[in-house]
Amino acid sequence: MIRIAVANQKGGVGKTTTAINLATALAATGMKVLLLDLDPQGNASTGLGVAQAARLRNSYDVLLGEASIVDAAVPSRVPRLDLLAATQDLSGAEVELVGYDRRTHRLADALDAVPDGRWDVCLMDCPPSLGLLTVNALVSAKQLLVPLQCEFFALEGLSQLLQTVERIRSRFNPELAILGVALTMFDRRNSLSRQVAEDVRACLGTAVFDTVVPRNVRLSEAPSHGLPALIYDLKCSGSEAYVRLARELIARLPRITPTTAEAA
Repeated sequence: MIRIAVANQKGGVGKTTTAINLATALAATGMKVLLLDLDPQGNASTGLGVAQAARLRNSYDVLLGEASIVDAAVPSRVPRLDLLAATQDLSGAEVELVGYDRRTHRLADALDAVPDGRWDVCLMDCPPSLGLLTVNALVSAKQLLVPLQCEFFALEGLSQLLQTVERIRSRFNPELAILGVALTMFDRRNSLSRQVAEDVRACLGTAVFDTVVPRNVRLSEAPSHGLPALIYDLKCSGSEAYVRLARELIARLPRITPTTAEAA
């Protein structure tokens, strides 16, 4: 199973929107996808239409060892896309996990226990911080996808995230690689957005995806309907951008064996 952490410690950069819509796009190709919600706000869970009452077993239970991922994951409205939901209980998990053995590897151990072939890809929607929940995701992931809002302060946050990635590599997970940086909330009318995009590309080169996700009201509306934007309005500019981004992402992923994907 390919494990991708979707992380940026800065909030409001389109991280959850990116995770939901890329997971939807991957599922549409025939892959079996697990979206893992690690944010106490539970926005990914809400955005996929999973009500609070349906989150009886969730990522908090998995991290504390009270449920397996297979038992806790629930189907979403999207075919082949399952969700490990989040609740506000996660907000206390970082304190509770301090006393646990392998507190930085709780999620990695849970993912290692998932039977081969259960899912092809796991996307992890991380909280907007570099705390223990995000560290668990980075320790368990093979690749990191960074949504980056096209504004000045986002560049400072990116440097902090990259420093954290290097620490994770050196101490816990030398296999962690940056899959790519996705530029989000791009406003073509704003010269600052263009300048930030140019600066990021000059700094990171080919690590930055070619596709730029624009500011789009339909992307903001979709979660209130419990649907990914790709289903809510496939023809809007935001959805079309995520389709293109998904194509780029798939091209960078290790090849999924046909028998695994066809079993969906």
